[in-house]
Amino acid sequence: MDINYELYKVFYYVASTLSFSEASKQLFISQSAVSQSIKVLEKKLGQSLFIRSTKKVQLTPEGEILFKHIEPAMNLIRKGENQLLEANTLGGGQLRIAASDTICRYFLVPYLNRFHTDYPNVHIKVTNSTSIECAHILENGQVDFIITNYPNSGLSNALSICPIREFRDVFVANPEHFPLKDRSLTLKELKNYPIMMLDRKSTTSEFLHNMFQRSHLDLVPEIELSSNDLLIDLARIGLGIAFVPDFCIPEGEKDLFVLKLEEELPARKLVVACNESLPISQAARQFMDLLKS
Repeated sequence: MDINYELYKVFYYVASTLSFSEASKQLFISQSAVSQSIKVLEKKLGQSLFIRSTKKVQLTPEGEILFKHIEPAMNLIRKGENQLLEANTLGGGQLRIAASDTICRYFLVPYLNRFHTDYPNVHIKVTNSTSIECAHILENGQVDFIITNYPNSGLSNALSICPIREFRDVFVANPEHFPLKDRSLTLKELKNYPIMMLDRKSTTSEFLHNMFQRSHLDLVPEIELSSNDLLIDLARIGLGIAFVPDFCIPEGEKDLFVLKLEEELPARKLVVACNESLPISQAARQFMDLLKS
């Protein structure tokens, strides 16, 4: 099918903004030219791509299918342009990373600081999302690589995965509200207490639910949040027993203790994941080498 790339480009901007006027501004063409391009594309494809109304623009189911393919293609084109502009030097260009809140705060910041000090002209873009969502962002070509918890159900076999470090997840509680310091609990006993953990969209939640299922137990958390820091704060005031990665617990923490378990939970890993079948910029390779060292 002979369709001009410019038509797909116009479609991408309308679909990503859901606005003909905003797309015209970003493309520096008239709104009527945008509208005409979409009509031509719809005619060539034999499909309606947008539902138009006076108040808003929406993608049709066919438009959504097309956008899922066009978006990663546009991201790859941008990536290629950036790499050409970078001209194989670290005197410019862009570094695009995705990682979760927790990994950004407790692991990534010192590396970003060092890299920025060594290569101040490289533009660093950090996308913040859950580890599972980060995997989808990587597959769409929106970032060069991700730093994620592993195992991660969002990672496909096509991705290259390199371990950085191991960590353990622990249950922490306030000793005044939960006098369990001298006890060793089973998972079955633990489920009788109010457990606080990350929500179901996280790799941490997947991991703990799997551990309980292996012991033929159903886990029903008292509280599910999107922030490990907030879980720790709530554990400090005795609202429940929080399940968090060990590297999140502040050094010298006095208001919390780590519960002892009879069934030791396996360690997890922080990994760097990238798609090596796609071009990787020199800035990205340099940063990944820094993480591995």
